[in-house]
Amino acid sequence: RSPLLEVKGNIELKRALAKAPSRLPLPGSRLKRGPDQMEEDLEPEKKRTRGLGTKVATSRPRATALTTVPQTQGQTAVPKVPRKTGPRCSAAIATATAAPPVVGRKKPSKRPAWDLKGQLCDLNAELKCCRERTQMLDQENQQLRNQLREAQQQATALGTERRTLEEELARMRAQAEQGQRELGNLSTRVLELEERLGTQEGLVQELQKEQLELQEERRGLAAQLEEQERRLQASEAALSGSQAELASLRQEAAAQADLLAKREERLHGLEMERRRLHNQLQELKGNVRVFCRVRPVLPGESTPPPGFLLFPSGPSGPSDPPTRLSLSRSDERRGTLSGAPAAPTRHDFSFDRVFPPGSGQDEVFEEISMLVQSALDGYPVCIFAYGQTGSGKTFTMEGGPGGDPQVEGLIPRALRHLFSVAQELSGQGWTYSFVASYVEIYNETVRDLLATGTRKGHGGECEIRRAGPGSEELTVTNARYVPVSCEREVEALLHLARQNRAVARTAQNERSSRSHSVFQLQISGEHAGRGLQCAAPLSLVDLAGSERLDPGLALGPGERERLRETQAINSSLSTLGLVIMALSNKESHVPYRNSKLTYLLQNSLGGSAKMLMFVNISPLEENVSESLNSLRFASK
Repeated sequence: RSPLLEVKGNIELKRALAKAPSRLPLPGSRLKRGPDQMEEDLEPEKKRTRGLGTKVATSRPRATALTTVPQTQGQTAVPKVPRKTGPRCSAAIATATAAPPVVGRKKPSKRPAWDLKGQLCDLNAELKCCRERTQMLDQENQQLRNQLREAQQQATALGTERRTLEEELARMRAQAEQGQRELGNLSTRVLELEERLGTQEGLVQELQKEQLELQEERRGLAAQLEEQERRLQASEAALSGSQAELASLRQEAAAQADLLAKREERLHGLEMERRRLHNQLQELKGNVRVFCRVRPVLPGESTPPPGFLLFPSGPSGPSDPPTRLSLSRSDERRGTLSGAPAAPTRHDFSFDRVFPPGSGQDEVFEEISMLVQSALDGYPVCIFAYGQTGSGKTFTMEGGPGGDPQVEGLIPRALRHLFSVAQELSGQGWTYSFVASYVEIYNETVRDLLATGTRKGHGGECEIRRAGPGSEELTVTNARYVPVSCEREVEALLHLARQNRAVARTAQNERSSRSHSVFQLQISGEHAGRGLQCAAPLSLVDLAGSERLDPGLALGPGERERLRETQAINSSLSTLGLVIMALSNKESHVPYRNSKLTYLLQNSLGGSAKMLMFVNISPLEENVSESLNSLRFASK
């Protein structure tokens, strides 16, 4: 038999043994029975024995039941019986052991209760039958145990043989799989070699084809080489001519370089002449100039009566820019003898330039752009905006809200002009740098409007000092000096300054500036090629509102603070007027130190500095008194 058939037979034999019902006791069990188990085993025998006898009538009273002795040391207890035995007991035992019960036989009659000896004989007979049956079952159990042991030994042998065969089968299968893999690898290798062979054959064909092409190309190159040699000879001939031409071009380039140097020198001379003439022109116009600007009537304001403000034409007619302004004022306290009101009084003023209400920001800046150019040329320039609260000073200097280019003020326009011209002059060798600062003077205290973080509001820490020993340049201690190079940086500084500036509500305006704001731009230029340098400050000042005090007005705590502010403002404005008059009269002493404002701006007011004051007035008739005061101050 083959090993596979033997394994299959062993498996079928084990399945048959597993399915057969086993009559063996459970492993580890013992045939130890107690009194209760013995009674249960004897109960069927009693029933069979009783079924064999005849039925006997029970005419005697029942006797008490026999008591059982408890089991001791593994022995089965038996009931107590009397020592006397008789023929009835022997007959009963013989009857019980003679033959097994027969189906259909009448059950033996139950012994009466008084027949204890008969009952004992019946029990002894049943006990004997049970012992014989137990002995027979023990023999059968021993035989089955022996058979089981043999079957287990045979199963163990078959299992060992099966495992051996399974290992051999697994080994044979592994060998077969290894052989299949080797066969597959060899097949793959054969295919790869065939593919490489085909590739090599194709490559050989391509190389042969390429060899033919290279041979053809070599012949073409040989022909081209001959052509190039002919062209080289022609080029050498042309090169000799080009070298001669190059020599002449070098001589011409040297002449052009000399001419360019002369033109650059002439251009530099023209630039310096332009600066000189420009400065002379500004000096002829006046180092101290005054412009007047009348703001338009705002929505919600009453329209002034006709003839309240007049702008007479210049000598050449309406084509000339207006330089005069006429303001009429009626006084109800004055009258004629007939009781009729007196004629209004007209006040005429003349300035360097007058801007009617319809003048735009671009027109205003066009008039002062030449002054801004002077600052780039190295001359100090200072521009003021003067007037009562609500007359348009801040609008003139900084512009309106919303970022509209049409309403931009003088500060952003001036810096845009400076950046543009500096970019143009960089082509001539000039490099410029700009450093901005923005402070306010509130109650004769200097505050930094560009302060951020924890430094906000600490204006008392700022003081005006000389930049160094023997230096004429003034600086503000603890103030921020920010380098700027584009318009966006300037807009950010203006936005920060608007947030920090001291404003309060007055009778003239809901949001009134209660301090002088001073925007200073330090301009430094250098021409490295010629060793030239220039530096000048450009100061753009938005003065506080110039309202007069009412001495008879009863003031509370808040109004007293406004009163002190107004006194400080008017004192500094008065000092500014005295300084300008002293400069105009060329007096030996100029009272710069009488005010923080004039002390800070002294380098932008005297000497070759150019100064321009905008006097801003309101077009409303109700403000005629303050407008006249502003116009008179500007006329001085």
